[in-house]
Amino acid sequence: MLNAIPRTLRWLLPLLPAAGFGAVAEPADFFEKRIRPLLLEHCMECHGAEKQKGSLRLDHRAGWETGGDSGPSIVPGRLDESLLWKAVSYADRDLKMPPKQKLPESALQDLKAWISSGAHDPRDQAPEASGAYSSPKADGSFWSFQSPKVTQPPPVQQRKWPANTIDQFILARLERAGGQPEEQAPSSVLVRRLAFDLTGLPPERVSTQDLSDAEYEAMVDSLLASPAFAERWASHFMDITRFAESSGGGRSLPFKDAWRFRDYLLETLQADVPVDRMIMQMIAGDLLPAKTASERRQNLTATGFLALGPTNYEEQDKQMLRMDIVDEQLDTLGKSFMGMTIGCARCHDHKFDPISTRDYYALAGIMRSTKTLKNYTDNVAHWIDTPLPFEGEEERLMQAKEREVARLSEAIATLKDELRDVGGATLRQRPTLTTADLPGIVVDDSEAQKVGFWKESKLYPPYINGGYCHDHNEGKGEKTLTFTPKLPVAGRYEVRLAYIAGPGRAERIPATIFHADGEELVYFKQATESLKGLQFVSLGTYRFEKTGQNFVMLSNAGAEGYVTADAIQFVPADADMPEMPSAIASEAESQIKGRMDELQKELKAVQKEGPTRMEAMTVLEDEKPEDAPIHIRGNIRNLGAKVPRGFIQVAMTPDTPAIPKEQSGRLQLAQWMTSPEHPLTARVFVNRVWHWLFGAGLVRTTDNFGITGELPSHPELLDYLAVKFMEDGWNLKRLVKELVMTRTYRMRSDGAGLKDDPDNRLLAHMNRKRLDAECIRDTMLVASGTLDSGWAGPNVTDAKAVNANDSKVQNLEYNFTFSDSRRSVYTAAFRNVRHPLFEVFDFADINQPIAQRTTSTIAPQALYLMNHPQVIEMARSTAAMVMNQDNDQGIRQAYRLSLSREPAPKELALATDYLEASISGNATDEERQDAWARLVQTLWATAEFRFLQ
Repeated sequence: MLNAIPRTLRWLLPLLPAAGFGAVAEPADFFEKRIRPLLLEHCMECHGAEKQKGSLRLDHRAGWETGGDSGPSIVPGRLDESLLWKAVSYADRDLKMPPKQKLPESALQDLKAWISSGAHDPRDQAPEASGAYSSPKADGSFWSFQSPKVTQPPPVQQRKWPANTIDQFILARLERAGGQPEEQAPSSVLVRRLAFDLTGLPPERVSTQDLSDAEYEAMVDSLLASPAFAERWASHFMDITRFAESSGGGRSLPFKDAWRFRDYLLETLQADVPVDRMIMQMIAGDLLPAKTASERRQNLTATGFLALGPTNYEEQDKQMLRMDIVDEQLDTLGKSFMGMTIGCARCHDHKFDPISTRDYYALAGIMRSTKTLKNYTDNVAHWIDTPLPFEGEEERLMQAKEREVARLSEAIATLKDELRDVGGATLRQRPTLTTADLPGIVVDDSEAQKVGFWKESKLYPPYINGGYCHDHNEGKGEKTLTFTPKLPVAGRYEVRLAYIAGPGRAERIPATIFHADGEELVYFKQATESLKGLQFVSLGTYRFEKTGQNFVMLSNAGAEGYVTADAIQFVPADADMPEMPSAIASEAESQIKGRMDELQKELKAVQKEGPTRMEAMTVLEDEKPEDAPIHIRGNIRNLGAKVPRGFIQVAMTPDTPAIPKEQSGRLQLAQWMTSPEHPLTARVFVNRVWHWLFGAGLVRTTDNFGITGELPSHPELLDYLAVKFMEDGWNLKRLVKELVMTRTYRMRSDGAGLKDDPDNRLLAHMNRKRLDAECIRDTMLVASGTLDSGWAGPNVTDAKAVNANDSKVQNLEYNFTFSDSRRSVYTAAFRNVRHPLFEVFDFADINQPIAQRTTSTIAPQALYLMNHPQVIEMARSTAAMVMNQDNDQGIRQAYRLSLSREPAPKELALATDYLEASISGNATDEERQDAWARLVQTLWATAEFRFLQ
């Protein structure tokens, strides 16, 4: 109905006459939003398809019309004659339902209105008992799968109290439950609350006078426009996108460019980019058109959202790795944006929500048609680093530099190939060779340790020493050759294999290199189109100790074709290592090395000059999109029928786009999720914003809008916010402003509330909230005057030098020192090691989207604030700022810096007594600073410092 009223006239709605008692304006909508969820949550366990106590069923209309052992349970329009009402209202001492606990007052009021208005019930068919589970399962009619619709704001008795429509929804529920809203909080409390909620920082000035509505609104506008708003709310987005700067798992790899995704969030939030646009960019930014290089950079960087998940890049079963990445991406998409636990359907149909296994694999096909890794062959897999474009002339210079780098690199590679085949033509002209003819340390096949039968051969000369060996193309996976060198010095050596090539040779042969930094598994080929005889292949360059477990092991596991081996070379790779030339080292070799040195110097000079190409973690379209087969019971090797790429059927919208055969479907997925008709995305997001501002969502399970989640406390308000948010262009700042301008947000938090509402679900007063870890740390930095206000940019500078195949990369994470003083949004977000303050103050696990953080009160928190060196140092810095004035003014400044208020007279007196007792007349400046620092730490240890009233 509300959609038919012009938006410019909707302000008149609160003044319209109220409907009569028991009247429901839209019975169908009321049933779906209020009654069906209520019955599912409270009644179906005992009166559904699986079980019928007292022979009563309430899962379809005929069930309550027929009734149970006592007869019909509802007489539509006649409340006093309805047995169901007598049971739930506990009017009959012997008939009480539910028997364990009376329904909440709000639920009773809904049932009362439903029965009195005629008990509209569209459920014509009785659901069948499945026998698979006892809990009720939602279907497409469940409230969260219905597109949000605006309903008329309910009438209220205190018409002067609401500041906007949101307040009217809140007040109406309160009045129905017999409650009253709390009075407005004092200005000092309100200003601190607003500053932390919008910027995550304490207010710049302490408020001592009451604020007018105009002054309050001006403050809201100022905070929303500040860069600090983007920094604070980027933290919220980082929670739901499970932002991290390392992979986690066994060998935790640092994400050297993850910070660009965080900067993307900062920039888009500061620029007020619509949220639906942000969601589109995160899912399919690489597929969106861009008018400028800046827009293209933003689009590409946003897709890092899909690549930032916790991944075990060392997983050797690459198909399992691929599917695990897809599963993590779908789980994150579902929880972050749709409030659905999609991952539950990987092995079987969702037990509670209407998400089938086919739905899961329809979505999985989209993500499997998206490249998240460079390839699936590396021993240690690697994410995709995508070059980012520059603007105008800078891009032209960058491209010219890249062409020159490519030319020089290609020339050097060609010379390297010539150098590897030292005297190659000469060697192949000789009937036999010795190890002395080759550079480096050479281990012949006759010296190798053999497992299984390896056939000796001299069929294709030349060969080294007395011949070569091959696996006879038999016993695959049963044979190995291990070459152990005696190295004269420690250092880096290039490992080369000498072998006999030919058309019948294997295409993919595994070799394991055990070196000083661990072990590496590499694959190489020996097959050639025509027989070429002796050849050399590089297996890579590694660091070896002079004494240690150094060896190379060849295997024929999985090799289709002959595997041959003649010798292994260990060629020195460091410039300061002694020469180990071959007996036939020629003048041509020296010339090649000379030309290589010249080109390498030229390459370094070119690379050093001019711009450097930026890179970002991204995903890309797969060249060959494909539908995914169902993995029966989630097993990657037990495959069923293929499922066409698509979306969750229960949430399909009239404007759902089709997926072209040649595309992955990510663009269409993003379009479907941000459609105005989509039942979940806008609802889930506005509920998150409510949670961030009020301390609890209208749906308290912020990432679960399914049947196992909680029902909304104010369903009509949730729909109103979702629809208005979409109509307003998905504008976050305007949504935040509308919420903080409400009387509801500005209420005191120390009210008594309602007796029947201990969790304050009806918001009779504002919720008291504990500052999160970032706010606690940032407040101490501000108070101490040590906060670095630098905007954006990296914070883990050493990550740029890390290679995924370096076994020491985890040292960067485990040995990292958290010494920076920028805002906490920039603090290194490693998955295994967090800032110690974050550890004790409930920063949640970032291996998955963070719906809401735990608020605990534990001893380590107090111990941290008392004893941690960083806290003590910040307290001393604060003391240095306040101590060089008389005690009265210093104490007042300490209170303003720490608690954003003036001290009460009693507090001022106590602090003065403490300082006078602690500081003697001949105390040194350092002793005075220590006493003041202890006072500051005492303020930081108070509950008032850590909580928002």
